[in-house]
Amino acid sequence: MRNDEKKEEKMFRKFLIICFTFFLIIGCVKKKEDTIKIGIAGPMTGDQAKMGMDFRNGVTLAVEEWNNKGGVLGKKIELIIGDDQRDPKQAVSVANKFATQGVTGVIGHFNSNCSIPASDIYNRANIPMITPASTNPQLTEKGYHGVFRVCGRDDQQGKVAADFVTSQLKLKKITVIHDKTIYGQGLADEFKKFLSDKAEVVYYGSIVQGDKDFKTVLTSIKQQKPELIYFGGIYPEGGLLVKQARELGLMVPFMSGDGVIDPKFVEIAGAEAAEGTYLTFSPDPDNIPSAKAFIEEYKVKFGEIGPYSVYAYDAINVMLKAIEAAGTTDGTAIMDAIHSMEFSGALGNLRFDEKGDITAASYIVWITKGGKFVEYWKP
Repeated sequence: MRNDEKKEEKMFRKFLIICFTFFLIIGCVKKKEDTIKIGIAGPMTGDQAKMGMDFRNGVTLAVEEWNNKGGVLGKKIELIIGDDQRDPKQAVSVANKFATQGVTGVIGHFNSNCSIPASDIYNRANIPMITPASTNPQLTEKGYHGVFRVCGRDDQQGKVAADFVTSQLKLKKITVIHDKTIYGQGLADEFKKFLSDKAEVVYYGSIVQGDKDFKTVLTSIKQQKPELIYFGGIYPEGGLLVKQARELGLMVPFMSGDGVIDPKFVEIAGAEAAEGTYLTFSPDPDNIPSAKAFIEEYKVKFGEIGPYSVYAYDAINVMLKAIEAAGTTDGTAIMDAIHSMEFSGALGNLRFDEKGDITAASYIVWITKGGKFVEYWKP
């Protein structure tokens, strides 16, 4: 073969390689553009993994429904999972990864102490976030245009709890403890604030989230002879507190908030110890007609519904309906749509105020009976 023929062959090979590379790149870009990425963040591992799975299941159900109808804006929805391990630093890491991965919106986080620092990242990246469960008021008091929640706030449920204790139970000597997290301490302090001068806080203290032995603090509480123990925190510690209190002969009523109302609480505490525990949460979805279809579909696919499964389902539907209405994946346009629209969800109609809070949030008191949670008192 002559030299000029060899040169032509080499050039042709280079041309083929360039063409192959070009079409490969175009194919990857096209594949990337064919999906709309939504991040879902929460504790997917660790002692709160049950809550993370409830989130994931609720979002997954909604996304499958949308994708079966063709997705949104002609594109399928792709879920990107972020495990924040209920740790604020890990939550920031998850948020930064979402930003670099090009997510259009985020559903999460679960814990307020994760949502609040992560919201700073989403705000800078112009990514709308909707939390199904973070109730600390600080989250929506920061003035971020793209931060929303489909749940209520701790100043709302703290007031309901305090009103119940003073007007219904008519108790006067109260212990207030929390787990030192933004959520737990925030909720405990709201409850304490609304007790006002109607009851005396005979003991105010804290435990450490993740600890297993609370008998020292419970012994100190017992010496103060309270008529009720109020706990700001999550079910792993809540269950242990109730169990160990009963073991010490501390038989006074126990009360907590939405972070404890999970079957895992009863499992950890034991049904007998958990009996009679009061908890604040929203009304039972089983009694909401608009939630019927969701409940039926969820149970078929995933089994037992978690406390925040329906909130996650509504949160992702709000996000996707806003993207559809905006006609774009631009963050600001989606945020504007969420602020301006009224959404029909499993929990009913949802609207958001200028802060990003829902305009109608209701809390009631539940009681644990026979290992189950039952609606008990409506303010």
